[in-house]
Amino acid sequence: MTDLPLDQVRTLLAAVDEGTFEAAARALHVTPSAVSQRIKALEQRTGRVLLIRSKPVRLTDSGAVVVRFARQLAWLERDASAELGLPQTGSPVVLAIAVNADSLATWFLPALAGLADRGICFDLQREDQDHTAQLLSQGLVIAAVTSSPQPVHGCVVRRLGRMRYRAMASPDFCSRHLDHGPLHSTLPHAPLVVFDRKDDLQDRFLRELAQRAEPSAGNGGLSAGDDSEIVADGVPSRHYVPTSEGFVDAVAAGLGWGMIPVDQAVRRPHDSLVSLAPDHVVSVPLFWQQWKLDSPALTEVADAVAEAASIALAGP
Repeated sequence: MTDLPLDQVRTLLAAVDEGTFEAAARALHVTPSAVSQRIKALEQRTGRVLLIRSKPVRLTDSGAVVVRFARQLAWLERDASAELGLPQTGSPVVLAIAVNADSLATWFLPALAGLADRGICFDLQREDQDHTAQLLSQGLVIAAVTSSPQPVHGCVVRRLGRMRYRAMASPDFCSRHLDHGPLHSTLPHAPLVVFDRKDDLQDRFLRELAQRAEPSAGNGGLSAGDDSEIVADGVPSRHYVPTSEGFVDAVAAGLGWGMIPVDQAVRRPHDSLVSLAPDHVVSVPLFWQQWKLDSPALTEVADAVAEAASIALAGP
């Protein structure tokens, strides 16, 4: 990596972060042609295609390696300058973090509030907790809140706690769809709200509900390893609502039932949501993963996140 021209490496990072050569040129105060030439020269030097020229641009596997180096370099330069007492010039260092929407809507942002005056800009990228680790491996973020305890190559892992969810619906929805039989037989047929097509929480709850109703089911039952969606006669409607607050609003409005974080549920009027199975909580373990960097600033961010999580994610 020592023979990679730093201006070319930084240009590649700018193109990835900004999405296009034109936007990268504006950020670097050069022409789009200069951006293209630098990245082409870097590809020639490495002998690899680093970017797919789409809109937005996409990294190849080789490009992800260079981008990880570029982000690490930016952080090390910032920390070295701070330790030497040098004046901070140019744009502040951007800390790219991948975090799931429910954490963003509940406990995560207050953890960063006290760090706003540290000369760090946060680039928060919302992604499902089961997929945030992929952004780490691609070099698109330097840290992530993830459900994976397995460290991404070159990263360290820190346990944060468990995010707890309850199956909930509006009182009117319950009377219309769930009051004519036991929950394990009515719920699979009822409309539901799903965050996006990566969201498996509702189907996970249905699988667990079926297992509890038929603990000795044989081949006809659902196994813990069955990741398929629950399919009932007359497949129920699925409403996709890809914002955390909007998701809760949709459930409260009666569009369907859904899995809602306990912390969000307690903020709603007590009569707007009903817990469908008060004794059944679905817990999602959360971990903090970050690149192995000897960076005081990154350590400070990690400690702030862990402290906030120790409070917000505590409980049975």
